Amino acid sequence: MQLVIDPAGGVRCVYDEALPLSVFGQLTIARGSHVEPTDSGHWTADLSPVGGPLLGPFESRSAALVAEREWLEGHWLLGCE
Repeated sequence: MQLVIDPAGGVRCVYDEALPLSVFGQLTIARGSHVEPTDSGHWTADLSPVGGPLLGPFESRSAALVAEREWLEGHWLLGCE
């Protein structure tokens, strides 16, 4: 799990239950994407909530989840939106 701490002490991350995030103070949790099935039985990762692209289609939900996390960690998390 990657944590990005800004100069003001704010912490940004892709939510995971690996760490008890409440130790950093009051949390603000917002949806970063939507992983949804398509009509044809594939999966997409819609990153529009953070200004990102629509990824996919993927054969499986797990593949869409991996792509979602990789995009969030490589773009949104580091502030490269």
